[in-house]
Amino acid sequence: MPFVSVSHWTSTEITDEMIATANEKFIPLIIAVGASGVQMVRTGELSLCVVTQYPDAATAQTAQAKIAEIREQVASDFPMTMDSAHAGLVTGSA
Repeated sequence: MPFVSVSHWTSTEITDEMIATANEKFIPLIIAVGASGVQMVRTGELSLCVVTQYPDAATAQTAQAKIAEIREQVASDFPMTMDSAHAGLVTGSA
């Protein structure tokens, strides 16, 4: 059964350069640890969420140590703070 995590972030700025770096650097890192898909969703002027899909809970669990490292790197590279993170099994999809 697929597994999804959603992390919510705020920043003091969100620039085109930051978005490009995230697409070129951080999304491939997340995919490399087992994610089957990643979407960055801008939810406000200074906020966004990252939705990460995994094929199953075991793959997500195995990836968590590396995901924590990636999140730390994002927070050190950008003026961003992770506000919350939630995850769970997908119970419905279309």
